[in-house]
Amino acid sequence: MTRPAARLGLALGLLSFASSLLAAEFGRVVVRNESAIARKGEVVQIGLASLGPSVKQADLARIHVADASGKDLLVQTLDLTGDHYDDAIAFQVDVAAKGSAEYTLTLGAKRAFRPEDFKVYGRFVRERFDDFVWENDKVAFRMYGEALETWEQEPLTSSTVDAWVKKTPRLVVDSWYLADNYHKDHGEGGDFYSAGKSRGCGGSGLFADGRLFTSKNFRRSRVLSRGPIRLLFELDYIAWDVAGVRVRETKRVSLDAGSNFVKYESFYATENGAPLPASVLYATGIKKKGAEFRIDAAGGVIRSWEALNSYGPDGNMGCAIVIDPSRVAGTPEADGNVLVTFRGPSSYYAGTGWDRSGDFAGVADFDTYVNTFAQKLASPLRVEVVK
Repeated sequence: MTRPAARLGLALGLLSFASSLLAAEFGRVVVRNESAIARKGEVVQIGLASLGPSVKQADLARIHVADASGKDLLVQTLDLTGDHYDDAIAFQVDVAAKGSAEYTLTLGAKRAFRPEDFKVYGRFVRERFDDFVWENDKVAFRMYGEALETWEQEPLTSSTVDAWVKKTPRLVVDSWYLADNYHKDHGEGGDFYSAGKSRGCGGSGLFADGRLFTSKNFRRSRVLSRGPIRLLFELDYIAWDVAGVRVRETKRVSLDAGSNFVKYESFYATENGAPLPASVLYATGIKKKGAEFRIDAAGGVIRSWEALNSYGPDGNMGCAIVIDPSRVAGTPEADGNVLVTFRGPSSYYAGTGWDRSGDFAGVADFDTYVNTFAQKLASPLRVEVVK
């Protein structure tokens, strides 16, 4: 062998050895499903501390996860605190009913996401009176910002959750805002639900002395993790009166790829720093007008089903709220809403289903989806990192 060839062979050998070191396994993840429901495409999250002392914050973007077949899965890093440093990773798993699945962790090259990798999206929409809009491959929603309160043509003060309906997995909200013609179905869905001043589909508030107290429109927004499989953002609300107490709110919202349900968490603080009075309950709700309801307080579920007729006959939409039933205090009606009042702080989930989406033929299909989702929440996947 000539000396140049020998040098080349040595260099290639060293490169191969270095690559093998970079791809060396440093752990395994075992995901257990104790429910009788198969879990497909469910997003699991692993915090930095659970990965062991050898993994540093800068390493999170280099983590690769492979399933039992050796397939390299899409791994997302998440900033959970808003400090612009990653705190966790997330990826999607498939686990059989009453089964388990194992995944291998390695360090490798930092992943570069492609536009087609993204199944979730959310942003502040300055050009549409300060909306915040978010979507995934199944559903879309928006909440209203400050500028809408003083819009000359149609001012609206409301912390409602407005729901859009989709019949495409494509991310569409940017193109819908661009064309500004989303009250008509052009083959992808649209904005046919009228939320107004109600709670819409999952808007929050506080409940005291038999009354519902709600904030004005949000004032600030920030996206903590933008995807591609889990969106996480926060909205801030200025203080408002709750039974004689001034209260501020930060709302944390997350949406996973493939899910019709959004997760909400509200963090309240009084202006003087005192905790909320014990008599004040957390609340969320669904607009009552024009809807048929199923209320299952023992199961932690309320569900509406209504015809979308605001801009023409556009099918029927269901909205459901799912919460830990042990937290539920009641299901009163107030200000045109059917509410769930609960002992907080606690997260809850709200989601929609449309009978033109291709996923639900009618209310029975949506009820099945909602009930299955509630059963999954009651039996979360168990995730363990094994060294």
